Amino acid sequence: MILNDDIHNYYEKLVIDYLAEQGLDQNKDPDYLADLSCIILNQLPPRYIRYEVDMAFYLPQSERFEMQMKVQEAVRKAVEFLDNQG
Repeated sequence: MILNDDIHNYYEKLVIDYLAEQGLDQNKDPDYLADLSCIILNQLPPRYIRYEVDMAFYLPQSERFEMQMKVQEAVRKAVEFLDNQG
């Protein structure tokens, strides 16, 4: 079996979407965003998928909500951490 570009961590999409919703992708430079993303994703459990449609179809609403809450908390902590580095 060969792992390819189709396999990815679903949390990556949730993080990118949330950062865009918050406007951080517009307000911060690429280096900050790269560091922020690493810190965020290291706080979250991996959730590997092959197709986005699988998550949309099979993920219960309660689990989707829980994942979104985890992302929001991880983003909050990561922003606080980076902004307090001086």
